[in-house]
Order: sequence, then structure tokens, then C-alpha cells
Amino acid sequence: MDEHDRLLSPAGVEALRTALSSAGFTSNGIAGRLGSQATGGVARNDFRAALRATEDRDPLATLIRVFICDQTESEAVVAAALAPLTVEEALAGGLVERHGDGLRAGVDLEPYGDEWWVLADVPASARPGKPLHAEHVLGIGGATQTLIGATVRRPVETALDLGTGSGVQALHLATHARRVTATDVSERALRFAATTAALNGQDWELLRGDLVAPVAGRRFDLVVSNPPFVVGPGTTTHVYRDSGRVGDAIGAELAAAAPHLLTEGGTMQYLANWVHVTGEEWDERVAGWFAGTRLDAWVIQREVADPMAYVNLWLTDVGEAADPQRMAAWLDWFDAHKVEAIGFGIVSLRRAGHDEPVVRVEDLRQRVEPPMGDHIAAWFDRQDWLRVRDSETLLATRYRAAEGLQLRQEATMGDEGWAVDRQVLAMPRGLRWSEEIDPLVLALVGGADGRLPLRDQLALLAAAHDVTPDELTEAAGPIVAHLVERGIIEPVAD
Repeated sequence: MDEHDRLLSPAGVEALRTALSSAGFTSNGIAGRLGSQATGGVARNDFRAALRATEDRDPLATLIRVFICDQTESEAVVAAALAPLTVEEALAGGLVERHGDGLRAGVDLEPYGDEWWVLADVPASARPGKPLHAEHVLGIGGATQTLIGATVRRPVETALDLGTGSGVQALHLATHARRVTATDVSERALRFAATTAALNGQDWELLRGDLVAPVAGRRFDLVVSNPPFVVGPGTTTHVYRDSGRVGDAIGAELAAAAPHLLTEGGTMQYLANWVHVTGEEWDERVAGWFAGTRLDAWVIQREVADPMAYVNLWLTDVGEAADPQRMAAWLDWFDAHKVEAIGFGIVSLRRAGHDEPVVRVEDLRQRVEPPMGDHIAAWFDRQDWLRVRDSETLLATRYRAAEGLQLRQEATMGDEGWAVDRQVLAMPRGLRWSEEIDPLVLALVGGADGRLPLRDQLALLAAAHDVTPDELTEAAGPIVAHLVERGIIEPVAD
């Protein structure tokens, strides 16, 4: 995009950066000014303590009151806080707007970390009763943070942000990609993204168009997307939420596009919703998205909602909660298509160049140790390790149980004392998997101390459990591969 497509002129962006930096309008600066109690209150939309801490109206106090607490302040104090950016420039760019006898925030100007600022539209929760613009531009929400945390952060040459919105994902991509391209169907969103990029001293290629259309024929090392994934009848009222596709088709569409977007070894990660249909296995349905793509795929379901809760969530998100007709039509569509629930999660794809890709679709709703992107990268690394090792190589390898691995047992008291009913291996760190196991697998993992090759370990287990080594060896291959994939046991390098 050209410079004139930003919310502010180049000189205006520079002036705004100067004002924000000079005032200390950063996450750390705000927290230092407000203190822990007021900062915690702000996180809950309770601004009382923050307003008491900013009564003196110095530049930082004024910026906090206007852009954090959504207060209307006099033009004189706002002018002093924004200087050298003039009030006229701020009004022309929509940064502030006239309200009553003063000025208030026209956009959501949010300090992000201690180095960045993100510009977006003021959220619906801050202006109850005010309809959202059809091209409303989201700021930093829960889904945004989920994708940020899940993205694999390894150095790449080229990265693409599909549906960039305010540009938050692109900000992060620029920290480990030499060149960043960002697209959006909304011209309004691209203006916000262009301003966010300029305000933070970054330079992205910004292109307008629907999903992958603007980059047709191009390939990237890393692609991320927080698309308009909301599931429904295909009605479009707000572009950040509604793709115009029926049901969960946008997730399948992105999967189909991935092979043509990725360089060899490239990764694509996106957020998606998918339907749980009565009489179908949801994981098989989603796995079907990747048939024929020749991509490794790992889909992690993080949340599941029933249709009523789902519709309520998204109607409230845009201030439409009081529209019974819209709600009824949406719920009727779910009923007609036998949708009993809607899942939300993360799709991670990798172009590994193999004819037999690995596809895993699974539920992972436990709290995980951040950042999830590191665990996703390690999962793909383990697939690479397993893929080039045949049964003989697996048997010749030494393994060590994961650090901190725990055994949890459930037992019932009977006439002869405690009888163990269930044994579970639990990982207290990382993805915190729990795996129910039988006594033989427990013995295998318990003996994985890195000293003996698996073949020798199995020979000892066979003797102890009165089975032949060949029988145990044949059964152990898939089990060991699964334990390695989960990270429950780790290969020891020679």
C-alpha cells in the first residue's frame, strides 16, 4: 500500500510515535504509573483506581484516560498529550473524535509489549449500543493471542499473514522473517495495518483480496491466518467474523490452498472452527480436509461449544445479542444440519515432501506450558526423526523417559488389599499429556533410562512377562513410535 493509505501521514505517524514514546505510553510505563491494583482493575474493565491514579492529567495520565479508560478529556489536555501530533491531524486520521465538550478515543490504540503499539477499532464492549462497522478491525483478542502463541518461531526468509486485520500477527512475523506479506479483504483493515506497521518502524507488503487470491502463484516459508472462521449459514455482516462460506468450509479451503502456498519444508498455521455433526466423528471429518494435500497435519482441538452458547457468543461480540430473529435463523441452520457442537482449534500443516504424510486430529483441552509454538515445532521434528527410521533402527536406539514424567494410579480396596484399576503416565510440563497404559508399557517406559538399546530392553521384558522376544518386538514398534511422538520417551543420541 502507498503511504497515503495509512490513517496518518508519514509525518503524522512519526509525530505520534514521538508523543507515545516521550510520555512512556508502553505496557511497562502504564503498569509503573498505575500500580498493580489499578492495572489489575483495568484488565477487568474496572477503571476506578486507574482514574484516581491519573487525575493530574500529565501526558501519560491523559493517554491512559483516553485510550485505556475510554474517557472524554478536554481538547487542551489531549493536545498536550499528543504533541507534536496536532489535534487536527489526530481528528483527520480518526485517532480521536469529538464527544460532548471534549475529545475521546476514535480508535483502540493499545501498547503491546514494551516496544509496540497496535491500532484497531474501539471494541464493542467499550461503546455499548453503537453498531460495529461492517469492516470493524479487531485488536488483540483471545484468538489473536492463541495464534501468536501457537506459531512456530524459527527464522524464515518469507512469511505471509492471511487476513491481517490490525497487523498483530505480522508484527510478530517480522521478528523472525526477512520479508513479510500481509493480506486482507478489507481496505479499512489494511489502513489500520499499514499504520501499525509504520508506527512500529516495520515495512510489510500489504495486498488486498480474499484469502489467498492476492498471492496466487507465490510460495512462502511460513503462513499464518486468523481468518473469519465463524460457522453458520454463510451470512456476511462483519468481515472479521464472517467469510461468506457455508458451515466450516473456510477451514477446508485453507487446507486445500496450503500445498500451493508453501515452499518445501514450509509451515502453515491457522485457527479454525469445525462442526460436530450427529452420527459423524468430528476428527474424521476434519482429517478429510487434508486428503490429497501430501502435507503433514496436526490439528489440536482446544474448545468445544454447544450451538446456543456459540451463537450467543458471536452475536454478543458484535452487539447483536438482542436480535432474536438472527439468533433463531442461525440455530435453525445448526438444527437442519444436525450440528450438535462446534469445535475451535489450531491447524498446523507442513510441506515435508513425502507421499505418506502424517495426519493427527486430536483433543487437547488441558492447560499447556507456553509457548505452544515450541511444542508444535518439536512435534514436527519428532515426525522427521520417526519417518527416516525403520523398525531395525528403532530397535537399535536407546531411549530415555521424559524429564519429570509422573505415574498416577487409581486403585480399589478389596478383600486382598488394593487392586490397581488404572495407570496413567502424565507429563507435568509441555503439552501435559496424560496417557493410560498397561503394565507392559509401564515397564517399557520405566526401563527407558538411556543405557540399553530398545532391542535389549525388550528381551528383558519378554523374559519377565513370559512372552517371546519376537512377539514383543512386533507389538512394540507402533507403541514406541507413539510414545516418541508424544514426547513421553526421547531418543538418546549416540
